[in-house]
Amino acid sequence: MSGTTRFAAAIVAAQVLAQIGAFTLPALLPGYIDRWSLTATEAGWLIGAFFAAYVVAVPVLVALTDRLPARRVYVFGTGLTAMSHLGFALLADGFWGALALRAMAGIGWAGCYMPGLKAIADQLEGHAQSRAVTWHAAGVGIAGAASFAVAGGLDALAGPGAAFLFGGLAALAAAAIGAAVMPAEPPPRPADAPPPGALLDFRPVLRNRAAMAWIVGYTVHTWELAALRAWAVTFLAATIARHGAPSWLPGPTAIFTAAGLAGIVVSITGNETAQRFGRARVVAAAMGLAAGMSLLAGWSGLVSAPLAALCVIAWNAAIYLDSSALTAGTVQAAAPGRRGATMGLHSMCGYAGGFLGPLGVGIALDLAGPEGLGWALGFGHLAGVTLLGLAVLRRLGRPH
Repeated sequence: MSGTTRFAAAIVAAQVLAQIGAFTLPALLPGYIDRWSLTATEAGWLIGAFFAAYVVAVPVLVALTDRLPARRVYVFGTGLTAMSHLGFALLADGFWGALALRAMAGIGWAGCYMPGLKAIADQLEGHAQSRAVTWHAAGVGIAGAASFAVAGGLDALAGPGAAFLFGGLAALAAAAIGAAVMPAEPPPRPADAPPPGALLDFRPVLRNRAAMAWIVGYTVHTWELAALRAWAVTFLAATIARHGAPSWLPGPTAIFTAAGLAGIVVSITGNETAQRFGRARVVAAAMGLAAGMSLLAGWSGLVSAPLAALCVIAWNAAIYLDSSALTAGTVQAAAPGRRGATMGLHSMCGYAGGFLGPLGVGIALDLAGPEGLGWALGFGHLAGVTLLGLAVLRRLGRPH
């Protein structure tokens, strides 16, 4: 194994540890809704606050990696992630305290996700870079999927605090890895790179139509994925409570863990397929399929728990089909010397969608009720969002 490969593997391992506690709250959301008497909109805010804080923090933290060693930003991010999880385990006792800790987690992840990815991308080019981006996405996705099962298992054994405590300790381990392996100096600027502008000047990125096309696609991708991650366990629990479930059907957290793991396989396959048949074709097919599955999933809760579980797994796989392809497209379309700013805008826009998705489902449930119509509206409206994003992506991606 080459030194570059070992470095990339170490960063992916750190990202797995940083991400393993990220979805503890969505996994345990039904219990917190009952314990704190939350409305669906309040629950949506708790999930969405993570993404909103990320959006505010990520342009600064990622753009800084063009000027500062990524190690500094990464250790800050993983440290803040650990504090948020430990605070949730020991201090949170209601909506407002939990909202603040969720915002802290969002800022922490802003210092982990794209800075870690950029640290890998700065070492590679071409197909090697694309594959490293794919494996990075796979590692983060596996950890995200596993976090549902880990949280559910620890909650069953020792209560929800134990699940958050585990996430905090894992994030501290990620900080140690980042401090040990990341370069102490910022990457050298390419000879043909433009001079650095103001830290938050994204105008050159906005003029890069190829990069902006993939950024739009990633925005609606994360919008839909965040909505499903936030509410899938609650949806499955409500469906099982309404219809019952056969003895062979696993619990909601285990079902969604399986959905996440299936999604990782699809994501890797999707990027390899995109390199062979064209990224634009694969992304268009994935977004169209995901839009259709969002409609089916919303209504499946009226039929049976097994059908709802199947639809959730299939929908999650459709969303993941273009995950790596979208991010790899942005990385490769970025101008030399502006990769950090481009990836910062990519992540900021994506997580803005991630804020809106969970909140939109929560509002729909409060408006239409937590029965069939509410879930049909909450999940089904995402089809329009996804198809609109696809139309904008295709328009921006046309050569001029």
